[in-house]
Amino acid sequence: MVKKKKTELVPIGKKIRKIRLEKKFKLDDLANETGLSKDFIKKVESGDQIPPVGTLLQISRALGIDSSFFLREQEANADDLAENRAEAYTKRTDNYAYTPLTSGAENKHLRAFRIIVEANQPHKGVGYQHEGEEFVYVLKGDVEIQVGDNVNSLSAGKSLHFNSAVKHDLRNTGETDAELVVVVYSP
Repeated sequence: MVKKKKTELVPIGKKIRKIRLEKKFKLDDLANETGLSKDFIKKVESGDQIPPVGTLLQISRALGIDSSFFLREQEANADDLAENRAEAYTKRTDNYAYTPLTSGAENKHLRAFRIIVEANQPHKGVGYQHEGEEFVYVLKGDVEIQVGDNVNSLSAGKSLHFNSAVKHDLRNTGETDAELVVVVYSP
């Protein structure tokens, strides 16, 4: 039996930097297009900061590419794809994993993601705001979503729709991993 060679996964930050340079975007250009600071973008590109979904949407939109490009794996071997994807998500996120559900939607305003947040953990990096709306549906577990000063407690089967321009945070308040479907609309 021949052992298949695994392809090295490219971190999201390196993908962002590569595309930014290919498109001849300066850090100032990307900062002005996204509203993110140059320091934050540098941290993302170096791998010191893991960008949340909303930030990936902002960056991909500014660069004119589909956000799923940052999440796709390079493996051509379909047998290893699911295993490598799960492993890669774990490596590039702190307490959560996300899978795009709407790949190929580079010029679309609506994106959907499956998000898993570890038990009793925050969804790190979410405490910010971005233009648009979000819809969250809890598949399993218990979460708190703070929108501005309002705290919303959700359990399996519950949902929340909110203005994502208002600062928001998400955390798992349960003893088991929470699984969500999050739909983000960006005008």
